[in-house]
Amino acid sequence: MTRRIFIIRHGNTFESDAQPRRIGAATDIPLVTSGQIQADRVGAWFAEQDFSVRHIFSGPLLRARETAERIGAALVKTIDGVLPWLNEIDHGPDEGLPEQEVWARVGAEAIAAWDEQAIAPPGWRVDAETRLAAWRAYLANGEEGTDILVTSNGAARFALLALNLPLASLKLRTGALGELVITADGEIQLQRWDYRP
Repeated sequence: MTRRIFIIRHGNTFESDAQPRRIGAATDIPLVTSGQIQADRVGAWFAEQDFSVRHIFSGPLLRARETAERIGAALVKTIDGVLPWLNEIDHGPDEGLPEQEVWARVGAEAIAAWDEQAIAPPGWRVDAETRLAAWRAYLANGEEGTDILVTSNGAARFALLALNLPLASLKLRTGALGELVITADGEIQLQRWDYRP
């Protein structure tokens, strides 16, 4: 029995010429055109693979749901539902601020600690233990086949930490995916991370 779990970050929510802002759970915005293209590209990639997709789940925010729906459309499969623990984190006082202002407030070291170890800067609400427990429970229970989970950058990193699989960077770019394979004896292998089809 082999189980595959794909963890996908939603597509772009800002066009390339827009000023980057730190958005989290408090900002529910749709994909922009380039984000829709990213989601469609991921969907087309899955349609070309030989995976038996059992479930497609998403986080509750519009950008995650829209990405999941576009992937599902490519697979002619409806979304199985929303998993609340796949929601983005809360950036607290930094919500909606331009990235340069966030860096100025928390400092480069705090951003690096978040990207490399998921240690949240002051004021961010992450609830790391609940997220880790949710990932561990999901990964421990399941059937043969492939599951697709569409989430955010803030939530995705906790899958790696739950499995003690830290990388140099825990980040997933928009429209990128990670792949976990769980073998018949329960061994979990990281096949890829931050892969953009």
